[in-house]
Amino acid sequence: MSATNTSHTRSASTAKQGWASGLTAFAAVMLLLLGLLNIFRGIMAVAEDEVFVSTPNYVFEFDLTSWGWIHLILGVVAVLLSAGLFKAATWARVAGVAIASLAVIANFLSLPYFPIWSLVMIAISGFIIWALCVVRRDDGLGV
Repeated sequence: MSATNTSHTRSASTAKQGWASGLTAFAAVMLLLLGLLNIFRGIMAVAEDEVFVSTPNYVFEFDLTSWGWIHLILGVVAVLLSAGLFKAATWARVAGVAIASLAVIANFLSLPYFPIWSLVMIAISGFIIWALCVVRRDDGLGV
């Protein structure tokens, strides 16, 4: 009887490890994608301001070159953090949630300039935050 119970517990633990590893890998890949897209968006805004549509009378009016640098820096940090997520580092999970949250805010503030792209980036950031927050420390990742 105890052998069956032990194998069931071990099987459940293995399933949790697989689930946790999969979500962490998903978050790492999505954060890498988010970072690369932010880098490209930042380069576009810094190099050629005419790519973005400017909206008159917007409450949060910013210089597009400044936004380009913000997105470029967020993108570089996100790419670096994704490397830490591939190693299942706890610090990378915490920092990944923080950088994805900053990406949500930055994309919300740039909605009038590139609305569909900003909404897609907000959705990607939301998936990253979800994947990094749903994995618990005791799910067997060794982090």
